[in-house]
This record gives sequence, structure tokens and C-alpha cells, in this order.
Amino acid sequence: MITIAAFISSYFFYPILCRINYYKMRALLFLLLVLPQLMCAQSAKHFVKTNKHCFFVDGRPYYYVGANYWYGGLLALQKDKRRGKERLIKELDFLQSKGVNNLRVLAGAEGTGIINAVNRVSPPLQPKQGIFNEEVLEGLDYLLFEMGKRNMKAVLYLSNNWEWSGGFLQYLNWNGVLADSTLQRKPGWDELRDQVSKFYACDPCKKAYENQVKHILAHTNIYSGIKYINDPAIMSWEIANEPRPMRPAAVNAYKEWIFSVATLIKSIDKNHLVTAGTEGVIGTENSAELYTAAHAATVIDYLTIHIWPKNWAWFSDTSIAKGLPAAIKKTNDYIQQHERIAEKLHKPLVIEEFGLPRDGHSFSPGSTTNSRDIYYRSVLETQQMSFLKNGVIAGLNFWAFGGYARPIPGQLFWKEGDDYMGDPPQEEQGLNVVFDSDSSTWMIIQSYAEKINGIKRAGKR
Repeated sequence: MITIAAFISSYFFYPILCRINYYKMRALLFLLLVLPQLMCAQSAKHFVKTNKHCFFVDGRPYYYVGANYWYGGLLALQKDKRRGKERLIKELDFLQSKGVNNLRVLAGAEGTGIINAVNRVSPPLQPKQGIFNEEVLEGLDYLLFEMGKRNMKAVLYLSNNWEWSGGFLQYLNWNGVLADSTLQRKPGWDELRDQVSKFYACDPCKKAYENQVKHILAHTNIYSGIKYINDPAIMSWEIANEPRPMRPAAVNAYKEWIFSVATLIKSIDKNHLVTAGTEGVIGTENSAELYTAAHAATVIDYLTIHIWPKNWAWFSDTSIAKGLPAAIKKTNDYIQQHERIAEKLHKPLVIEEFGLPRDGHSFSPGSTTNSRDIYYRSVLETQQMSFLKNGVIAGLNFWAFGGYARPIPGQLFWKEGDDYMGDPPQEEQGLNVVFDSDSSTWMIIQSYAEKINGIKRAGKR
């Protein structure tokens, strides 16, 4: 109102306005007042909602084939446009052409420097506790703005159980629970479990995490002018990437924290979905009861699972092919286990991470992907069969899109200044990513995406 009044009474515009017919001026003022509300009302139609075990957009079922694109919000920050905004636009166009319309993205990293003996993602959103780098959110702004043009939806995760983006370990370090020397060296698995599990008992750590959440949710996109909480390009907020209690002693505090954070987000944002971001039973102390309890509250809108045959030792040979049938069998069993839980809770289920190395455990884009292609086809077929029988599997995001980036010959791990790709810094670059050049894999992804999108457009539910 102040802005409009100033506009009307300004010395420059007043003589012009005086010449405008009185009623036309009233109509003009009316439009200036109500246009923002009309725009918000229009965009409100495009939010993803749930009804029992289904997602809906504009009253129509929403099923999707998506990708993990955690670095998407960082590309626009590159000074070289060819490696930044131009690459981002090119990759979004590529994904859209393949029928991929949902991207899972890191909202922002925490801290700087070496962590667990590896480089972490940079630049961080929160380089020091309580200090935020707005440029990082502006990079995310550009991604969301471009996704909105293409009718794509983003799942944004707000922190990380793992070290590669700072995450819970960084909050523990900031609040005196972990020394700098402890944070920087490589711990064993049991020591890492001990460390991360302390997050749930660290009130200052949880408070600092909540401050980051509030900061992100309060942001307004500089390109669209839309507040994040009103942006239909965002599908959901994810509490963290793979939050685990890590130790049985932390289970109760873990459940309470999941509920508390989801409640906080819902109190600020009435438009978007919220999910925990868990791997499933394997990420919740191998307890179906704990996984169910963590997703039972109404503030958690849908369930997620991640599937990692290599990390979980579902095959052992480097050729992968020999162990592939067993890996597929265990994958199907794991999905079915969580389908039953989702059916019990009457909520959608998303297979939001799954992946497999290239043949022979190669990192080279020129190597074959026969085993991966068979594995992808199996998971995509499972989603499609669930879709056709009105099942609970509403979406999936393969891990991960590597786009036009390529590994540096002779260098296994990411270093600051390298191109981002789907493998995070602590993993060999080229390990699990799908490059734009992986034509056989893209043929499979596109064929299933087109089936789901085609059936959806035809309204066959």
C-alpha cells in the first residue's frame, strides 16, 4: 500500500494520472492491489498434495520418474557461464527431453574445509554457525526458476547425515562436541556411528539446524519474486539426506526430532509436503517398527527408501554381473517390504535413491553399463507395475545425473574447482552417475517415463 501511494502521489506521475479517467484509474489501482493475490492463487493450484497413497497436482494424479541432482543449485554460482548457467539450462533441457520431471537437490551445505579426511561440497550455505551466504540460495533460486519454466518439481533436502556436505557432524563440531582434529580425520564405521548419534542429544546443534531451516524457508527467489514457501516448483522439504539414529540409544531422540522438525516446517509452510529422507528399514537400525513409527505422524506426508546393492554388500564381485540376479532379488524384496508399510500408513512411497556402478566397476564414461541397465529396468518396471495397479510407489529418483561433466583422468576424488557431478566428493567420480552420453541407460529411463507420463495424460487411473 505504501508503494502504491508513493507511486500515485509522486511528482513525476501525478500529472499523468490526473489525465486518466477516474474510473479507469480506480480499475488500475484495483489491478495493482489484487494482481499479486491473483498470482499467488493461480500458483497455489500447482502444489503437490497427497490423498491417501497418491500424489496429486491440480486434482490429477502425479507420478514421476526423477533424478538426483544434488549439485543443481550450485551450478549458477560458477563464474564461467559455460560451466554454470549455460550448463544448467542445457542439462534441464536434456532431462526434460527424457521425461525426467522431478529433481532431488541439496538445499545447502554447512562448514568449510576437510571433513573425515575428504573435501566437502563448496561453497556452503552456512560457512560458520549462524552466518549464511545468500549467494548460495541465489544459485538455488536460478535452478528453481528454470525448473518452474519446465514444469519440473524439486525435492530439497535441508541437511545431511553424512560428512560430504557438513551436515550433522559440522553442527556437533560447531557446538564443541567434536574437536577440529576429530572432524578432519577419517573415523572407522563404529566411531562414525558414535559421533553422529550424538546429534540427537545436542540441543544447541538441533537449534542451529532449525535456524538454517527457518532461514531457507524465509527466502524469496530473486528471479521469480516468489517466496520459497509459495513456490510451486518445490514439491517437498526433506528433513535431511538419510537421517539415521546410528545407535540404538538414540532411537527415541531420533523419532522425537523427526516429528519436531516436520512440525516446525509445517507451522511455517502450509503449501509443501514434508518427508524425513530415510533409506528405509536399513537406515533405521534394521527395524521396520522404527521406520513405521518415524513416518506415522500426519506431519510426514510420504515415505522414502534408498537402495544401494554395492554399499550393502548385496554383490561382491567387481564384474557385478555374477551377483546381479541376487541384487535384483534383494532389491525387489526390500521394495515390497516398504510397500506393505506404506499401504498400512496410507501414504505414498518414493524410491528416491538407487544406483549401481558401471560394468567392471569402471569410472570411465566410455565403459559399458549392461548390468546397470538391467538393474534400472527392473526398478522402473516395479514402479510401473505399481502404478498400473494403483499401488503406493508414486515416484522414483535414480542416483545420479552426472550431466555433461566428466571425471578427470588419473584423479579419483573431487577437488574444489572441479565440475560437479552426481558422485559426492568422498566417492570416486564416475562411480554411480549417469552421464548424458549413456545412451542405452537413457533409452530405458525415457521409455518408462513416457509410459507413466502418457498414461497420466490419458487419465487412466
